[in-house]
Amino acid sequence: MADITSTNNRMIVETVKLHQKKYRNSSGLFLLEGKKSIEEAFKAGVDIQTVFVKEENAGKFSYLKEKIKTVNDAVIKKLSTTDSPPEIAAVARQVWSTIEDIKSQHKIVLLENIKDAGNLGTIIRSAAAFKMDAIILCGDCIDLYNPKVVRSTAGNLFKLPVVKTDSIKQIAEHAGNRTYIATVVNYSGAVPPEKLDFTKPFVLMLGSEADGLTKDAVKISDVKTTIKISSKVESLNLSIAASVLFYIAGMNSQVL
Repeated sequence: MADITSTNNRMIVETVKLHQKKYRNSSGLFLLEGKKSIEEAFKAGVDIQTVFVKEENAGKFSYLKEKIKTVNDAVIKKLSTTDSPPEIAAVARQVWSTIEDIKSQHKIVLLENIKDAGNLGTIIRSAAAFKMDAIILCGDCIDLYNPKVVRSTAGNLFKLPVVKTDSIKQIAEHAGNRTYIATVVNYSGAVPPEKLDFTKPFVLMLGSEADGLTKDAVKISDVKTTIKISSKVESLNLSIAASVLFYIAGMNSQVL
């Protein structure tokens, strides 16, 4: 018989609270859903505290040993934030880096006021794919450990350090000597990204899809860049634009 069969079990009730940002913030914990996310978290050394898996699937996750609690369909459905519940879910401790941790990194991505969970998760996935070194979340960004963000990273959340800061000026003061690149739209002096020098340490800054970068971010930039697109298309989705920039930056950097 499964270890936990009631959706009113105290451990389940406390875990479901992690669907909400205030409980993630107060506890420092978050919810992982699905085999891929949990495997990648384990490989990265993330502190996985408890794992919930349907009894018939427990054998697939023997590497998690004493952390496993077997549950039934009703419980896994209660834990899930999706319409199609995964076979496994887990509670883990959040991982954060500091500006000091990333000062020596070459290819830093700064995301300012990113509100869309899918965009943030996909940007993190692309940053890992194109070998960016670190990500800074600046200003009023959506919670990194929002379940939709975590799912959208497709297991890549722990493959590069992530820093959170409230102030763009704090980054400029403490991130070291590097080129600050602002992504802009309809700016006459913008340099195409393929013509930028990515061989020197840089901070590539992207703003929200609705508002772009703030004036403070643009003001500290050393160079502005924009991706040229067809006049028949108004704009690119933020995560797609970010992926294009990461590819160009990665291919033109000496530290691939």
